[in-house]
Amino acid sequence: MPFEITRQEFEEAVDDAIDRIPDDLAQAMDNVAIFVVEEYEPGPGEPPDTELLGLYEGTPLTERDGWWEAGSLPDRISIFRQPLMRLCESREELVEEILVTVVHEIAHHFGIDDARLHELGWG
Repeated sequence: MPFEITRQEFEEAVDDAIDRIPDDLAQAMDNVAIFVVEEYEPGPGEPPDTELLGLYEGTPLTERDGWWEAGSLPDRISIFRQPLMRLCESREELVEEILVTVVHEIAHHFGIDDARLHELGWG
């Protein structure tokens, strides 16, 4: 059975997850915004039942060069509230899954791909 919390409680759990990122990594993050979004909307060509827990959209730090700084919009990390709540059965499980999702998406900002994240245990 899914575990539900209020939007405010969910946002606080996301903030807590961000606060758990080591200071040196948090300070190295550059021009990235993190949002809580209710649901993932599958794009054209994606199966309509595609469900994501989080999504990184942007240019990873490892791929940025001089052209990037010329007026680029911030990278965007979306944390999807409803899919995460549907996945979890307790507050503890939800808080842990939010942490894993936040770390996973921030890792993409640093240029770490899914294969490497799985190797590191952050699948």
